Amino acid sequence: MKLETIAVPDAPKAIGPYAQAVKAGDLLYTAGQIPLDPATMTLVEGDIAAQTARVLDNLEAVLRGAGATLASVVKTTVFLADMKDFAAMNAVYAKRFGAHRPARSTVQVAALPAGARIEIELVAALG
Repeated sequence: MKLETIAVPDAPKAIGPYAQAVKAGDLLYTAGQIPLDPATMTLVEGDIAAQTARVLDNLEAVLRGAGATLASVVKTTVFLADMKDFAAMNAVYAKRFGAHRPARSTVQVAALPAGARIEIELVAALG
């Protein structure tokens, strides 16, 4: 199976030895996105709602680069630094996905890169 690396300028550059996303057959696997502003590579300011919105902006940019949209998403994994942020994150997430409901896991973690409060990765169907 041919693997294709996806790199788009509208999402934060990879800050380590990984790709923003990889196409494998008819699936797209993204790296986890934290709320970095792609222009400055710094965390966005604000609460979990603002951070969630930025993460979803970043993921949408990667999806566009692969010819997909949020409607193509099959599965997401949400990593939260504090599960108390779940309701506020979920409100932004639900609004952005609209009627589409991909499978999802949400877990609390001890820490995230750069002090972020949220990270999301996803798998999308292409074709």
